Amino acid sequence: MKNVRVVVVGAGVIGVSTAVCIAEALPFCSVTLLADKFSPDTTSDGAAGILFAAKFPDIPLERQKRWFKDTFDHLLAIAQSQHSPEAGVMLSSGWQIFKEVPAERKPFWAESVIGFRFMTEEELKRFPDHKFGHAFTTLKCECSSYLPWLENRFRKAGGHVEQRTINSLQELSNSYDIIVNCSGLGSRTLVGDSQVYPVRGQVLKMEAPWLQHFIRDGDGKTYIYPGMHSVTVGGTRQEEDWRLHVDEGDTDSILKRCSRLEPSLSHGKVLSKWVGLRPSRRNPRVEKELVQLPGRRVPVVHNYGHGGWGVTLAWGTALDALELVRQCLQEMPLQAKL
Repeated sequence: MKNVRVVVVGAGVIGVSTAVCIAEALPFCSVTLLADKFSPDTTSDGAAGILFAAKFPDIPLERQKRWFKDTFDHLLAIAQSQHSPEAGVMLSSGWQIFKEVPAERKPFWAESVIGFRFMTEEELKRFPDHKFGHAFTTLKCECSSYLPWLENRFRKAGGHVEQRTINSLQELSNSYDIIVNCSGLGSRTLVGDSQVYPVRGQVLKMEAPWLQHFIRDGDGKTYIYPGMHSVTVGGTRQEEDWRLHVDEGDTDSILKRCSRLEPSLSHGKVLSKWVGLRPSRRNPRVEKELVQLPGRRVPVVHNYGHGGWGVTLAWGTALDALELVRQCLQEMPLQAKL
């Protein structure tokens, strides 16, 4: 008998990962994944999905390292299994290059990726505007394949999926014992968090099958990520910009910047153009609270605000959210569990 009713709100990479972690680890819970949009219509679907990370200012570095490593190890196991093509997860090697030597020459995640080293002067010759670089192998997770694959895994673990729009937690208070909020940018209205804001990203998918290595400018605005079926080139990082339409000025800028790094791209064919709003926050919010809803107090676990690092940190923060759900279960009065 499944006694405790858990709802996970949001079906991007954070929500689906969290729902899978809970459903697989806590079989006595009835877990519902609820969202207004599912793959292929989520922000995660358009993400390049390559594993990199930036540092968040107020979260202990050990915790950030764990988030990255847990996600990397989870996706590496998939990349090395028979599920790799169906799940859209692959190994990807390449370079991250910098116009100036960064203050931290070695990023905190260097130990988690494969074969991390500094680029040689010989390698840097092909990037004359850049003075320093990293060479390593990381993972690329294509959410347009990964999310349906993960959702299927969730259903196999006994999870339920429901598509509808909710505007407040009060709509859920009578139906569920624990609410897990993975609503990304939706948290602005759902839980009134004004600290979460959009960072607009525009990318192009291109046909250029001869490209095998990723190239990322250290400023994060220009990148070329070969994938299974196309190459993702970008991008933009426009804060507080809510526009969801393709900006042809951005398209031209992306093509010009990327062709400077990889001249052969001028022979590539643009297959599609896409815009998404990254749910950014000074720090991701991964914590629990008791919320007073009509008639009762309901434990709410938050897991949102990852910005452009959702795919990179999804499994790690999902495991943290699972731990918070476990804590909520321990703190529940006995009658709620019976």
